[in-house]
Amino acid sequence: MIEMTSDTRAAGRHGGMPAYTDVPRFDVAKVRADFPILTREIDGHPLVYLDSANTSQKPRQVLEVLADHYEHHNANVARAVHTLGTEATDAYEGARAKIARFIGASTAGEVVFTKNSSEAMNLVAYSFGHAGADVDPRFRLGPGDEVVISEMEHHSNIVPWQLLCQRTGATLRWFGITDNGRLDTSNLDELVNEKTKIVSYVLQSNILGTINPVAEIVRRAHEVGALVMLDASQAVPHSPVDVTDLDVDFLAFTGHKMCGPTGIGALWGRAELLDAMPPFLGGGEMIETVKMEGSTFAPPPARFEAGTPPIAQAIGLGAAVDYLTSIGMDAVRWHEKELTAYALDALTEIPGLRIFGPEVPVGRGGTISFALDGIHPHDVGQVLDAEGVAVRVGHGCARPTCARFGVPAVTRASFYLYTTTEEIDALVRGIGSVRKLFS
Repeated sequence: MIEMTSDTRAAGRHGGMPAYTDVPRFDVAKVRADFPILTREIDGHPLVYLDSANTSQKPRQVLEVLADHYEHHNANVARAVHTLGTEATDAYEGARAKIARFIGASTAGEVVFTKNSSEAMNLVAYSFGHAGADVDPRFRLGPGDEVVISEMEHHSNIVPWQLLCQRTGATLRWFGITDNGRLDTSNLDELVNEKTKIVSYVLQSNILGTINPVAEIVRRAHEVGALVMLDASQAVPHSPVDVTDLDVDFLAFTGHKMCGPTGIGALWGRAELLDAMPPFLGGGEMIETVKMEGSTFAPPPARFEAGTPPIAQAIGLGAAVDYLTSIGMDAVRWHEKELTAYALDALTEIPGLRIFGPEVPVGRGGTISFALDGIHPHDVGQVLDAEGVAVRVGHGCARPTCARFGVPAVTRASFYLYTTTEEIDALVRGIGSVRKLFS
């Protein structure tokens, strides 16, 4: 899905390939000028923002669209015939269409707006295990059935399935992680079997940076009649993603990690599967008819968007998609691969530093988690912050992954389209300050 650029300077000893001259590029300085927050200083130091896997910063183009909506077009959607209502509805549905094109969906109706990817995954999990003769067999779940996830999941792709299995009596199983941070698919045919109802796993790990295989897992799952869901929260913002090419059944991602606002995410699902799924939440605009004796429900995506939706946030996400499209996702991908190779070269030279996940820039994204011998990650994060370097510390909402590698927490640096090699140099200097302070 993601290939490595062989730019000589960026690849270093981890790349090992001849330089390419025809890879897509963009002007990083020009991009950085679009992000007002990057001009900030922290304690007298220029802000070095290396926490984009947590949440990305927002370009002026998105902020201006949000302001314009609230100043000139603010109204509820799908409820009014007045001008403002029509304008808001057109912008909201226009954003849905942009997002559908961005991920290669067949129709805009396959895109359901949620408040984040966590809600999207909960929505799918909720669809399984409902009682009644009218339930689609693909969503029937009970004792003897199995759900497969992986050990490297974000908690959002663990807890909903745990709750589902507790509710239905189904069994939760999972792929392990190899010592070098790859998904262990050595037991794929045994793990994904005729008992499996759904396989749900992360496309790119938020802790290890690992980009997981898709084709072989989808082939096996569909062979035994199971559905496949991808958590693409760390993939859609960073590389081209096409749901048709992936051939999965569901895909979840979130807006705030891809230059969009908080409070907005999306679930993509095959149209015929969404049609077969029961409502997740009840309320306004998700209905067809309501009587005191019972209700019928609207077709997707409205069926899953009860109540007033995150209107401005969806419109802002549409603006973020416009922004990323104007730069080019291939260019974003290459930029981050070069940064990752550069960072791996620099960090592996630091004594006492242990990297979790692949130590080569192939099959991994721009997220690098590490530990310093004898120094708690919270101390690392505080010292780095004092020098203006923002990183994530803790278990990263992926505690089982940390447990797999025998640590309670990690320090995580994550890159995006506005990150520079100079900022990675600042991280390395900051780590030097940490080691000096705790030596």
